[in-house]
Amino acid sequence: MRVMIVYCHPSRSSFTYNVLRRFCDGLADAGHEAVISDLYDMDFRTDMTEEEYLRETYYRADLPLPDDVAAEQQKLQSCDAAVFIYPVFWTEAPAKLVGWFDRVWTTGFAYSPEPSMKQLDKVLCIACAGKTLQSLEETGERQAMETVMLGDRIRDRAKLREMVIFDRITHWNAEERAAAAAAHLERAYRLGLEF
Repeated sequence: MRVMIVYCHPSRSSFTYNVLRRFCDGLADAGHEAVISDLYDMDFRTDMTEEEYLRETYYRADLPLPDDVAAEQQKLQSCDAAVFIYPVFWTEAPAKLVGWFDRVWTTGFAYSPEPSMKQLDKVLCIACAGKTLQSLEETGERQAMETVMLGDRIRDRAKLREMVIFDRITHWNAEERAAAAAAHLERAYRLGLEF
């Protein structure tokens, strides 16, 4: 299987980057191929130009796409599945990943008229959060994250949709963080291996 990974974190020394590496190790050991878009490394532009905004506002799929957007769409079309790996910032993906969706999910590709985007076999979102799962569930934040990522952004663009949250990755408690990180990194590997 060919898997597009959209990775979004500004630091290569982060826990989130280690999740990417372990997930890719699992994919490779399972014989899958990874196609990675590292949004910070690519310096992916996330703000729409006025031309892009007008193209989307008036559903003008006949107007040209910027080269970087077309390249991301081509990557996705060449893959069977997609994985989004990112930290949770204020109950949301980082602005750079939100901007990726704003620009790449274009009219005529991801939505009407006549979207050309192929339906993916699977989309997996791996979100790294400082809070506990219990806290995210009690406040409704987990449901909000799933609604936005899986319900709105992915919707029926994939046959299977899943979000995995790696919690307790905060620097407030180093001992708890270390224990959680070790377990999460093992799970990241298994998620890749079993993808």
